[in-house]
Amino acid sequence: MLEAVKVTLDPTPRQERLLESHAGAARFAYNKGLAHVRDVLERGDAPEWSYYALRKWWNQAKDALAVDEATGEPWWPENSKEAYNSGLESLAGALKNFSESRKGRRKGRRMGFPRFKSKDSGIRRFAYTTGSFGPVDHDSYALKLPRIGRVHCMEDASKRVDGAKVLRMSVSRRAGRWQASLTVERADDPAPKPPKGGSVGIDLGVKELATLSDGTVIRNPHALKSNLTRLRKAQRSLSRKRKGSNRRRKARANVARLHARVANLRRDLLDKTTAMLAHTYADISIEDLNVAGMVKNHGLAQSIQDAAFAEFRRQLTYKTARTGTRLHVIDRWHPSSKTCSNCGTVKTKLSLSERVYHCDKCGLSIDRDLNAAINIQVAGSAPETINARGGSGRQTRPKGGTMRHPAKREPSGGESRVRLGAGLGNEAMQMTSL
Repeated sequence: MLEAVKVTLDPTPRQERLLESHAGAARFAYNKGLAHVRDVLERGDAPEWSYYALRKWWNQAKDALAVDEATGEPWWPENSKEAYNSGLESLAGALKNFSESRKGRRKGRRMGFPRFKSKDSGIRRFAYTTGSFGPVDHDSYALKLPRIGRVHCMEDASKRVDGAKVLRMSVSRRAGRWQASLTVERADDPAPKPPKGGSVGIDLGVKELATLSDGTVIRNPHALKSNLTRLRKAQRSLSRKRKGSNRRRKARANVARLHARVANLRRDLLDKTTAMLAHTYADISIEDLNVAGMVKNHGLAQSIQDAAFAEFRRQLTYKTARTGTRLHVIDRWHPSSKTCSNCGTVKTKLSLSERVYHCDKCGLSIDRDLNAAINIQVAGSAPETINARGGSGRQTRPKGGTMRHPAKREPSGGESRVRLGAGLGNEAMQMTSL
């Protein structure tokens, strides 16, 4: 099992200059490698842009590329070779993504051809994959970085790693702080027993981050909205500073700190909420939200992205796998908000402004989000099936309601049957005991 451990570094001024130098070396190798690939393409030849081909080219050309113009001496030995290799690895990955996206083999948005990295606006980063790096024996608040030395950490790095094997260490600078992210390999633990909290359905929203089917409401702090005034003021101040001046550098650092504060507030809430859910309930049911489609509503796009629904589900997926909780993902077309949780009647229309659900058939009046959460919990425990079109095989029309499930268009027998969102959302990550 691979796990990421991130710690904040506390370098001395000398070490900070060395970190900047290593990050600059990675950026230099990336830009020189990209220039080499573009030159080969302009000549009409087929370039070799795999990681190993780029490394071979760099080792042959580095004495001519990384040279001090004043003295004529190569300066590349001043930094660890891992810094240059990490820049070339990043370039190889970007070129591979571009090629796979152009051929239709890569999911997600279309990737363009890589661009040169800027010293002024790019993120300073590099990585170690070989050599002696990572925690220091008998010095828990320290990490060893080749060619830089022992760097003090703001927290107990040895305790976080806990004796696991460190495979990679990425160092980056964000919002004025240097951080080290260690990829560690741990032995798979035996399958844990699920918590004894029963089942729960979760309805995610913008006004309230999450409403549980047992009535619990998790407030949304609106991390971006609450800091938007200060962000606008800081960005106006930045736009008025002369480019290249020290005042502009300080104003840009202030904007970066505000963005980091927003991200930290959001991440803190999501971490605590998902951990609480994974350690409390044995079965959790959530909806498969189409976030990419939801943000096309420009009136709600900012609030939806501020709530970070995708990150909520990502954290819940791996945390439930660790605790043994079963995660059920409900089909995105399930009418959880329009269905009455008491009698099952489905409304034809339900506007976003209606925060209380009123059932015309049974007279139920209930909070809209709580009603949806109850329906999600019921759908997560129902052994239903769907076809390959993503709709339910049932075509029963409730009395007084409308049928929201598309008609079945695939054969119902054999291997063509697929489980509904009532299937496990974290089944691929569930640990099994030997």
